[in-house]
Amino acid sequence: MSQFFRIHPDNPQPRLINQAVQIINDGGIVALPTDSSYALACHLDDKNAVERIRRIRGLDEKQLLSLLVRDLSELSNFAIVDNRNYRLIKSVTPGPYVFVLQATKEVPRRLSHPSRKTIGLRVPNHAITLALLEALGQPLLGSTLILPNDTHPLNDAEEIREKLEKQIDLVIDAGACPMEPSTVIDLTGEEPVLVRLGRGSLEPFGLTEDSAQ
Repeated sequence: MSQFFRIHPDNPQPRLINQAVQIINDGGIVALPTDSSYALACHLDDKNAVERIRRIRGLDEKQLLSLLVRDLSELSNFAIVDNRNYRLIKSVTPGPYVFVLQATKEVPRRLSHPSRKTIGLRVPNHAITLALLEALGQPLLGSTLILPNDTHPLNDAEEIREKLEKQIDLVIDAGACPMEPSTVIDLTGEEPVLVRLGRGSLEPFGLTEDSAQ
């Protein structure tokens, strides 16, 4: 049975943030708000929790989960980025973008694409998620909360609890989020490639909605 915390979207209560971090550290899966939609997240190093998220989402090992980081100071620990792409990422973060980047050798194999050695990275722009990352002291591993056979993310905390209360450990209610997933941009090649169209402008990347793979 999942717990249910009502947390202020702009001024998160530290007591509840710390309780949420404890649930994450204990191997829990959390449904949390972001600047694009609700997401599922867990501890970076908890293999069991990662597999549970994949089962809930219906994802295989080739489909990336995203590293949620509080700022770009953690970028070099996980990804190889040249100066041009670093400036590009910096110009649009925090924001509703996931960047597919070349993974460093330090990234555990289970966190990167098995054949391409890439990783998805995101700096979310939501006070609650950033507070969780700050209190946790390390990235979270997350995925947009779109259930199998659905086309849109879940957006209502009560509905999330109703549908997933036996599969996740905590639902954070911060009110409604946008109902768009994050935009996914692949920066591993010479030019940015649009992988998934979601929230956020494509203009900084020189892309259009017709650019999707």
